[in-house]
Amino acid sequence: MNDKPKIKLFLVDDDALYLKSLEIDFLKLDDFFIETYETGEQCIANLSHKPDVIILDYHLNDIHKDAMNGIETLDKIKAFNPDISVVVLSSQDKIDVAINCMHHKAFDYIVKSETAFLRLQKIIPRIFNYKKMEKELSWYMERM
Repeated sequence: MNDKPKIKLFLVDDDALYLKSLEIDFLKLDDFFIETYETGEQCIANLSHKPDVIILDYHLNDIHKDAMNGIETLDKIKAFNPDISVVVLSSQDKIDVAINCMHHKAFDYIVKSETAFLRLQKIIPRIFNYKKMEKELSWYMERM
């Protein structure tokens, strides 16, 4: 039996089929408690649920034209709590889009592809390793 606490993961994508597919893939791992949202507004409204990681679609306003896009949502997440790790997921395979996401403090940027889920599986543990190193570094810096 796995005693390690589950990771609270928000999945945010306006493509209902892709969102459900991603949710099913993560649920198979049994390491996650998952909440899914089709708009950035829904995600923002539920940030009080304290997600550990948010997987956020870059183009959230393709279906809901008046909805916030991914960058606007990312900015609001970071304004709410800068410690929430956000991975942006997009069909945009352009370096300037990825750089823009990183400037807005995304932890990483992944292009939607057949390997996207595998990459997400590898990134999530990296997020927690990075946070652990940040805490240790902060602890050492405070003592100097």
